[in-house]
Amino acid sequence: MIESLLVANRGEIARRIIRTAKRLGIRAIAVHSEADADLPFVTEADEAVLIGPPNPALSYRNTEAILAAAKSTGAQAIHPGYGFLSENAEFARTVEASGLIWVGPDADAIAAMGDKINARNLMAAAGVPVAPGTTEPAADLAAAVTAAADVGYPVMVKAAAGGGGMGMGVAVDEAALRTEYDKVRAFAERMFGDGSVLLERYFPRVRHVEVQILGLADGRVVALGERECSVQRRNQKLVEESPSPAVSPELRSRLLAAAVRAGEAVGYRNAGTVECLLVPRQRDSEGDGPGSEDFFFLEMNTRLQVEHPVTEYVYGIDLVEEQLRVASGLAPTFDPDALTPRGHAIEMRINAEDPKRFLPGPGVIRTWVEPTGEGVRVDSGYTEGNTVTPFYDSLLAKLIVSGDTREQAIQRAEAAVAAFQIEGPKNNVPFHAELLDNEEFRSGAYDTGIVSRMR
Repeated sequence: MIESLLVANRGEIARRIIRTAKRLGIRAIAVHSEADADLPFVTEADEAVLIGPPNPALSYRNTEAILAAAKSTGAQAIHPGYGFLSENAEFARTVEASGLIWVGPDADAIAAMGDKINARNLMAAAGVPVAPGTTEPAADLAAAVTAAADVGYPVMVKAAAGGGGMGMGVAVDEAALRTEYDKVRAFAERMFGDGSVLLERYFPRVRHVEVQILGLADGRVVALGERECSVQRRNQKLVEESPSPAVSPELRSRLLAAAVRAGEAVGYRNAGTVECLLVPRQRDSEGDGPGSEDFFFLEMNTRLQVEHPVTEYVYGIDLVEEQLRVASGLAPTFDPDALTPRGHAIEMRINAEDPKRFLPGPGVIRTWVEPTGEGVRVDSGYTEGNTVTPFYDSLLAKLIVSGDTREQAIQRAEAAVAAFQIEGPKNNVPFHAELLDNEEFRSGAYDTGIVSRMR
């Protein structure tokens, strides 16, 4: 097993990784910006290194500073968490070239999945369903107009190098396409340094379902069930649950098999997620009703997901530990041939944003009281007295609840949300209370438009 681990991240995910590392007897090393010096993950690490000012480009994305910290502390491995450098293939290569262990998939897999057009083509070749769309970038507006006519309106205009719901727009006709193409291309060039644009068929009523995969040290790829991620605002997830209330045993079998094929197609190792769109199938000549569904590959996230705790609850494993075991060349703690999910789990993202318009609201945390109780877990990045700054993502904590059934999980979630006390920065705890009381959510028959319908 790895003996010392540098966590190249911050907040709740850094704290989460440090917790598992210390439980396993691994020396945990944190890196932090000046703005984060007083946060819990810094004080809980065995050692902490200041790597730069608040600007992420000068700290958490500063590869030279991170590698220097690894060298000065004698770290054996680097865990990137999610965001920042976690899906940066060049950083992964540099880490390994420096003689360090990279806790994640290899750089070639990251690069292959990082380009959304290349990923679509690879998945199609592997027999994974993909939505109608382009197989190469739309080089200019004229090419986009021609491609959209072939794909069929409405179309989703997407940054090929994007991810996490960023760099996307919907065009219902050619006039809208002319606007969205320029907008997405400019955003992609600014944010990702790559203005490549792809077009896919847009489905107005869909569910967002993803499969957790784990590429083992012996070369096998296993699927650890699916997560429902359809509660979103601005294409960003707010609530996730496992298993999905929309997935039948037959559909689950097809989803998981496709996810394994996706991982095998790129020789995947370590933790990753295959994201899919679940689309109601039109009634056809054979009598399939509108309740049956098709799914299409959306993207693969080559890292640990924010929502990984719901899978941990349902399968009774620690995904960070499994990541560390794979990176160390060790077998998993579980039997890959005897995976048995149990119960239901729901995760709610507690963000520093107002609960109506979802606009960021940083500030000093005057009160912070986390809920407790059976089936309740809080993965937090802050505590009372900390300052939530505007430099980073608004995520404060993740409230995860589990139960024997979905109904029990919802009941426990309602009690936990009511007990969560935060004063100071704006927060979306009231939104979660509203969602849990929403009949559409409680029925399980919701889609990605549920939040807009609640507003």
